[in-house]
Amino acid sequence: QVQLVESGGGSVQPGGSLRLSCAASGFFLANYAIGWFRQAPGKEREGISCNSNTDGNTYLVDSVKGRFSISRDTAKNTVYLQMNSLKPEDTAIYYCATGYYCSGYLPYMTKRDYWGQGTQVTVSS
Repeated sequence: QVQLVESGGGSVQPGGSLRLSCAASGFFLANYAIGWFRQAPGKEREGISCNSNTDGNTYLVDSVKGRFSISRDTAKNTVYLQMNSLKPEDTAIYYCATGYYCSGYLPYMTKRDYWGQGTQVTVSS
């Protein structure tokens, strides 16, 4: 079965850290750029980062630069989003998705790309 599954979400206090995982089955993540998106309550889904599968570069939206990073574990067919210094405004459902390449911090996606089901991140004191 072809799917992306996110995990690692939860509740954390401001300033804390979480690491989200995006695990693929049925295909190889190494063949794709990987984008991370989030959707806060009452807001539209926004792209926040993209990791290129060709040059390994990670592109980040300004609001998460210096706090978030992406890494890959090819052996586990998994991509990680490390989130540090979390703020209440980072509260959202986080999604990973495949793309053909990174167009800045947004992956270029087609209808053939895959989305995960999302994982909730709540940052609150």
